[in-house]
Amino acid sequence: MLKDLFAKAAPPQGKGIPLAVIAPHAGYVYSGEVAASAYRRIDPTAYFENVFLLGSSHHVGFEGAAVYTRGDFITPLGKVTVNRGLGKDLIKKSDVFSEREDAHRDEHCLEVQLPFLQYHLKRQFKIVPIVLGVQSPATCKKIADILRPYLTRQNLFVISTDFSHYPAYNDAIVADKACAEAILSNSSENLIRAIQENERKGTPNLVTSMCGWSSVLTLLQMTQGNPNLQYEILRYMNSGDAAMGDKERVVGYYAIALMGRGEKVGGRFSLSIEEKQTLMGIARKSIEEFLKRGNIPEISSDGLAPVLKTQCGAFVTLKKHDQLRGCIGRFEASQPLYKVVQQMAVAAATEDYRFSPVQPDELKQIDMEISVLTPLRRISSPEEIKLGRDGIYIRKNGRSGTYLPQVAAETGWSREEFLGHCAQDKAGIGWDGWKDAELYVYEAYVFSENVLQ
Repeated sequence: MLKDLFAKAAPPQGKGIPLAVIAPHAGYVYSGEVAASAYRRIDPTAYFENVFLLGSSHHVGFEGAAVYTRGDFITPLGKVTVNRGLGKDLIKKSDVFSEREDAHRDEHCLEVQLPFLQYHLKRQFKIVPIVLGVQSPATCKKIADILRPYLTRQNLFVISTDFSHYPAYNDAIVADKACAEAILSNSSENLIRAIQENERKGTPNLVTSMCGWSSVLTLLQMTQGNPNLQYEILRYMNSGDAAMGDKERVVGYYAIALMGRGEKVGGRFSLSIEEKQTLMGIARKSIEEFLKRGNIPEISSDGLAPVLKTQCGAFVTLKKHDQLRGCIGRFEASQPLYKVVQQMAVAAATEDYRFSPVQPDELKQIDMEISVLTPLRRISSPEEIKLGRDGIYIRKNGRSGTYLPQVAAETGWSREEFLGHCAQDKAGIGWDGWKDAELYVYEAYVFSENVLQ
């Protein structure tokens, strides 16, 4: 059945791996094709440390969320391991989480997602099953605040919900579209407004616009206000489209993905030690190959962690005996991170106009530092710059210059000195040139080669 559902699912469009998917939880003969469309959007070779499963209780009402920590889940495809330690940590962090076993005992909305994950993902993962009993947006906000740091590329969030319940076929399409558009706007207020507006219309037989509204609302409260996140619709159907469904009383189903860029998206951008070592290896081997043979080696992306394939900007800094030997980078997030690092490493060694090209016999004396960048954000006042956290980029009359965040920490400069040196020494517009220039900030995830050895 799963093989057939994935064959009929919407083919994935666009690049990138979702941070979250919204998928239905009805009987597979009705909603399975839409659910498969949600999961098909995910690269099957992607690695996730945890899959957070969020669903709203159909049977037990309570103010909060129940995290399952008493054992694992078993389906016909085998056992799915529960990350009990992480679940218990959530419970310790806030009394909004509990271990209520009754919330999970008869609940289907989470477990019906598991076969799709087991069938599609090729690498092992653990789950964090969370059932929301809440009917309060304020409590959803508390849950969102605790979960937001986990919204990173190392984790996947699955939000389990069906849309409208029991209106006629055409009425369902209208009601469901209103809620979907609210989700696309990345606004929890818009979702609440859409649900209320559907209720005010008095659509015959409309019992609810979304049975898992509190889970979807929680996700929106985790993501709203972040311009680097975007929702995309993957598939829509309702039960009237199924061979055995009627069109008089239907249930609506959407598959929706939450996409993000490679920079910080929820919690801080994160790379494992192994992923950092991989990038360092790519950088050093690429420099060696270029200096010896004059070409940049081809790198196969097979087997690389998904985060290394994310489109990010990056700088590579070379130091010899703790003195700068070259530094070049790129802000644009237009290529996979591993390719940007490879190209910038070679450029830092051979194209930094301030230094002569690195020689092959120097390589053993050179340490590398990689800075993975978030997108530029324009600021209106220098007071918005936080020294040590923010890098600066100054642009004026076609001239520009930048300092990475670590420069302020290494020099001990004040904010005005940081701006003045960048304007004078990097952009060439004079010490006070920054005062009427365009100012941008960005953050960098920085790691050095000698720390990883």
